[in-house]
Amino acid sequence: MSALPLPANRRPLRSVAIVACALLITSGASGSAAKQDYPGYLTPGEFDVTQVIEPAPRKGDPRYDTDRKIFRATRKLVDTPRWQLATSDVDTSRPALMRDFSCAVGVALTPENAPATLRLVSRAGADTAGQTNIAKNVYRRPRPFHQDKGRVCQPVAQLADSFDYPSGHTTWGWTWALILTELAPDRAGPILRRGRAYGDSRFVCGAHNESAVEGGMLSASATMALVRTKPAYQQDLAAAREEMTRLRADPATPKPQGCAAEEALIAQRVMPSLDR
Repeated sequence: MSALPLPANRRPLRSVAIVACALLITSGASGSAAKQDYPGYLTPGEFDVTQVIEPAPRKGDPRYDTDRKIFRATRKLVDTPRWQLATSDVDTSRPALMRDFSCAVGVALTPENAPATLRLVSRAGADTAGQTNIAKNVYRRPRPFHQDKGRVCQPVAQLADSFDYPSGHTTWGWTWALILTELAPDRAGPILRRGRAYGDSRFVCGAHNESAVEGGMLSASATMALVRTKPAYQQDLAAAREEMTRLRADPATPKPQGCAAEEALIAQRVMPSLDR
């Protein structure tokens, strides 16, 4: 897909954003879902995800029109069980993410029983969130409910001070999915499906455009490709892998509840068929 011409002010914005990367600490309600109280593995200015992801769609781009169609079509999901899952997925706290991925992993994860896993994802999440924040402040795209009318599954006041593209929620959820897949590769399918569904919840919710969800997944994946090369990450990964192996092997570890119902919702098709 060919990129549209970049805004004239993109390069200065990017330069400022990269220098300020370590200072961009925005949490859940304001756009970046990962709370950055853990140090990341990357150094400021080491990477620029805007060199990787597509520019945000603008008027005249077919992706822009598709985003608007998807927002309008998915308002049909309001008050359905899938809407309720999207509403639950609004919570970006670490205990909530551990709960959200417990069925996929096969054991009930908590901050108390998986501290090494929590540390690993939190540190990597500081990096992936930082990159998504840079891109948000470069592209500055309004959220979908500014263009079209329709209910949103969380208070819009929580979203008022941040931009649409890429999705910080999706970046955070996909960071969890990628790392948990490394820790429990035999559960890769369920984990990645849950990560994808976590992103889908953002356009089901109406908080993000679908292209922002794709952008969040790519932003997380691209950043993680570099994070994985860092010795400190590999050291923390080894500790988390040992913890996860022990946790899954222990018959005393609680099992998550409601997994069949969750899997049915995750398997549900939420992307509408659109006339091109």
